[in-house]
Amino acid sequence: MSQKIRKLVIPVAGLGTRFLPATKAQPKEMLPVVDKPIIQYVVEDAVRSGITDIILVTGPSKRAVEDHFSPNYELVNLLKKQGKTEMAEEVKKIADLANFIFIRQKGPYGNGTPVLCAKDIIGDEPFAVMWGDEFFYCPKKPQLKQLIDVYEKYGDPVITAYKTDDEGTTKYAIIDGVKVENNVFQVKNLVEKPGPEKAVSRLASLGGFVLTPDIFEALEKTKLGKGGELWLQDANAKVLKKRPYYACLVDGTYYDTGSKIGYLKANVDFALRDNKIGKEFRKYLKSVV
Repeated sequence: MSQKIRKLVIPVAGLGTRFLPATKAQPKEMLPVVDKPIIQYVVEDAVRSGITDIILVTGPSKRAVEDHFSPNYELVNLLKKQGKTEMAEEVKKIADLANFIFIRQKGPYGNGTPVLCAKDIIGDEPFAVMWGDEFFYCPKKPQLKQLIDVYEKYGDPVITAYKTDDEGTTKYAIIDGVKVENNVFQVKNLVEKPGPEKAVSRLASLGGFVLTPDIFEALEKTKLGKGGELWLQDANAKVLKKRPYYACLVDGTYYDTGSKIGYLKANVDFALRDNKIGKEFRKYLKSVV
């Protein structure tokens, strides 16, 4: 029987250069989608999936992320005194979502470094990795729970898969795999941004992973790659040679809120879904489009 997935690593040390100047002093992960920061959507998906411990790997400019998931008793008490009990509970719940652990990133740039930084906290157990600037809207089952279900069945690492188009083959790693059941593929290879002519499928790898502890040894032995950075993709390729990987085609809508157009799409979609402002916002959109 596979070990339960209890821990999640979220790398949030990036500089958010695609959103400058807005991210000069504000972490991109804290930019709001309607009334919640991007990273809270990621955390809530994980908590609904059964995650209890969330490791946020931060950098020097990410204090706002740490503050957001830490208790703020002064604010909660002030809201209660003002009679805003519903809002007070909403603010209090943020810090109660999970056990939050904050560590500062040490080592070279690249998305493999923050995962390696969490090695001592993860220990010898499987864990999840999700990114702080992208998430899925999954009304039926949370994205991470879909991956965890596949891991619990097969006992090997699981990659998020999502259908993309020709343009996506120039932006994402593309999965070369064999279908083993509905929405589940055994991965033969991952090809980084092959382009539409060389891509063997239109299944993109994005949105996170369920990984096993052998990824840490692979990361330690992985040489710095493109841009002199340590890439999780390169370490996954090493582990893939030793054990099976699976890809779960996620049932949901993907939002790349690290890009301007993806961020705007998320705000429009979530505003339309909002019970309080959705009707008025839809009316406004019809008046201007």
